[in-house]
Amino acid sequence: MRHPLHPALVHFPVACWSLAVAADFAGWHFGEMAWSWSGGLLAVGCAMALVAMIAGLVELSRVPDGPAMRDAYLHMAAMLAAFAFFTSRLLLRLEHFHPLAPDGLSMILDVGGFFTLVIGGWLGGRLVYGHGVGRN
Repeated sequence: MRHPLHPALVHFPVACWSLAVAADFAGWHFGEMAWSWSGGLLAVGCAMALVAMIAGLVELSRVPDGPAMRDAYLHMAAMLAAFAFFTSRLLLRLEHFHPLAPDGLSMILDVGGFFTLVIGGWLGGRLVYGHGVGRN
């Protein structure tokens, strides 16, 4: 696998989800002008995350057994948790496909999603830079 697809795709959900969290928190100060962006960012992030997860599953067979595979499973678990947090955040605050202002539960889901996203991203980086997965 000279050029794995998964690492190229993960930038989209990471960026969209991170910006959605920033938009929700900025909404406390700027109001609807800020938080209205989070719905679209979450939707694009969740859709692209599905594509990235499929690519990651296809490329999982290239991960060597041992510590690298253990980190791959931890990476998958963290990213599935992030996906669950952000998908829940999106679906719970939609009304007729229009985003609603974030509430306390939204912020908890944002923080949980961002926390698991950071852990999953760190583990993904460890796979590439620590274990050499996907490199020649």
